[in-house]
Amino acid sequence: MQSSRFHLWSSIGKKLLTGITGVGLMGFLVVHLAGNLSLLSGKDAFNGYTHKLEGLGELLVVAELGLLAVFLIHVGSAVSVWTNNRKARAIQNTVVRSKGAPSRQTVSSRSMIISGAILLAFIVLHVLQFRFGPSIHEGYVTRLANEQVRDLDRLVVETFKQLPFVIGYMAVMVVLGLHLRHGFWSAFQSLGALNPRLRSLAFSAGVFVAGLLALGFFILPIYVYLFAPVPGTGLVLAPHP
Repeated sequence: MQSSRFHLWSSIGKKLLTGITGVGLMGFLVVHLAGNLSLLSGKDAFNGYTHKLEGLGELLVVAELGLLAVFLIHVGSAVSVWTNNRKARAIQNTVVRSKGAPSRQTVSSRSMIISGAILLAFIVLHVLQFRFGPSIHEGYVTRLANEQVRDLDRLVVETFKQLPFVIGYMAVMVVLGLHLRHGFWSAFQSLGALNPRLRSLAFSAGVFVAGLLALGFFILPIYVYLFAPVPGTGLVLAPHP
């Protein structure tokens, strides 16, 4: 009898893993965006949100480790599926042609491995810059309800008052939208949740969800650059690039 581990890392199993973890990561993006939108409500609102997260203590660490595990499984299974597909092709370096109306091939679907690599690099830099970036000991401190807390709002504002960071972040959000566009409906298809009659609806829903999430993350650096007060000055003018 074949082991469950074999089934899990079979071709179908890896697609299931990619789909399940992909849905989980999309759920995290929704929660993450909801928290980040508190930036629109001002410094205290955003710092209060991040301080509550830090107040979870060990629970936050467990959640982050769980998220990391889901992310690594998603990356590993996706890369393995892509590698197997490459090996299975009888002819390499062929020209991709449209398969007509029944096909769901798009620029998004054909470049998933590239967009995924870009997002992976971005996530590593993003976590290093904000999660493990300068904190209270480096002077990024503010008072909130008579308590000293990390001033993450200051770090975010200082970052996105620099035009190169804004442009770079927005470019990555475009890549995110393209990745999610295909990933949304593909995930549910891998899970067997779509019958032929629902595929068109799922494809359209994927475009909508991907666009909505990308737009949400897209507007934040623009808002900060144009309207957020420069730390320590009270001015809202965007600095010269």
